[in-house]
Amino acid sequence: MPDPLLIIVALMCGMASRAIGMPALIGYLAAGFVLHELNVDGGEMLAKLAEMGITLLLFSIGLKLQTRDLLMPRIWGTTVVHMLVTQLVVLAFLSLAGQLMPQLGLSISGNLIIAFAFSFSSTVFVIQIMQERGEIASRHANLAIGVLIIQDLAAVLFLAASTGNVPELSALWLLLLLPARRPILRLLSLAGHGELFTLAGFALAILGAQLFDSVGIKGDLGALLIGVLLAGEQKGKELARNLLYFKDLFLVGFFLSIGLSGWPSPSLMILAFALGAMALLKPLLYFPLFTRFHVAPRTALLASNSLANHSEFGLIVIAVAVTQGWVGQEWSSAMSIAIAMSFLVASPLNKLSHKLYRRHRVRLLRHESPLVRAQRPDTRNVRVLVLGMGNIGTGAYEAIARSYGEEVLGIDDNDRKLAQHHAMHRRVAAADASDPDFWHRVALDELELVMLALTNHEENMLVADLLREMGYQGRIAAVVRFDEEAQALEAKGISAFNLYAQAGEGFAAHAARGLRERRSRDRDATDASEPGS
Repeated sequence: MPDPLLIIVALMCGMASRAIGMPALIGYLAAGFVLHELNVDGGEMLAKLAEMGITLLLFSIGLKLQTRDLLMPRIWGTTVVHMLVTQLVVLAFLSLAGQLMPQLGLSISGNLIIAFAFSFSSTVFVIQIMQERGEIASRHANLAIGVLIIQDLAAVLFLAASTGNVPELSALWLLLLLPARRPILRLLSLAGHGELFTLAGFALAILGAQLFDSVGIKGDLGALLIGVLLAGEQKGKELARNLLYFKDLFLVGFFLSIGLSGWPSPSLMILAFALGAMALLKPLLYFPLFTRFHVAPRTALLASNSLANHSEFGLIVIAVAVTQGWVGQEWSSAMSIAIAMSFLVASPLNKLSHKLYRRHRVRLLRHESPLVRAQRPDTRNVRVLVLGMGNIGTGAYEAIARSYGEEVLGIDDNDRKLAQHHAMHRRVAAADASDPDFWHRVALDELELVMLALTNHEENMLVADLLREMGYQGRIAAVVRFDEEAQALEAKGISAFNLYAQAGEGFAAHAARGLRERRSRDRDATDASEPGS
């Protein structure tokens, strides 16, 4: 079967997976197994897609690295402890399985690699569920993604060391990449924002991989470090957004190739299902670790539940281990089954996360640390709340503060933004608008207006539903971008401001006002020049 037809089969399986509420990744893995049953082999194009997908994945991870954030103990401390404990638990389970099923032929070295592979959680899964719920900018999403990046770094170090090759002396020339950061950023600025800019991103990822390969270092590490060079810059963030869907597209080839390798033995398949279900144990350790590092209980619960799965990076680790002969070929298929199983059990858990917190809120708040308790925002004497202090929210805050003064409170979840607003003497506080704990501390009967300037429809709907559920009877206004979003909000009695449509009206009014002022000046000048004036 030609490779393009393989992609079509992957598309159909991915759509079917999405239709039943599962990540498309499960469909891609299933497509590989289906094609294997049809005796179809992947061609050269599929192998190239898989290789490019991994390179872009690591380059994208590098672009997102924020060293300052990752150095926070609640991120690196939680990740390191959780990975170590998870590996010990999986090792113990594999040792027991080896005694009960000696035909598996598990070795100590193989068990160590397998346990390491199962210590990761899925970046693809976490980002997908956060985007679908409109929570990608929330504190629990940022916390979970920080943990994932530390895990990914551990995997990259494993990949870099897996070849066992000693770097050549010429590798020292790679230090010249450090002063190349500014020239690279200037080139990206010159490339603009379109296809040339995206092509430049592809070129940088491939060039980094080739440079490191040429001096005896695994190329994947090169792609990561080139990304790190650009991390924290606006162009780096834009590049990460542009490459997001290309990376996911190319990774389809990798997931297909796993399924095409065939099914594991029946005993190993049973073990894979059991290991997949064990992903539900991960939140039981994540939650106490997060709260011990002064994370609010709700943030800790939502982040922990999102990490209750196994990772596509585990597939990459196992694939490398198979290549090196450390584990058998069938472990690639077993790992893919375990990942699919973990997604199946994690999806319902994540859908129930908010309900679980509301149901067990009082019990979970017992884990709140004194430091978190002391950082609660001051919500006294508030009549207007502006949720989201970006450009739109800031403009709304300034306009309404002329009437309400200090009775206006701006809410945002970005510490850097909050510091800037404090410097401008605005009354702002750090909170998650979708957090019921925050609303429990607000006097809802005194609140007259809530302005949702979040520009994310799913999050706007979530906050609006929460407010109505808690009995708020005041006015709610929200920013939307599309007519269908406005209709959905207005059906709930919420005033919707369409950025695109009403911004055009505002632009026209601004232009007309300028025209009137110019005509007035022209008339005044004419009158002044007339004789006898």
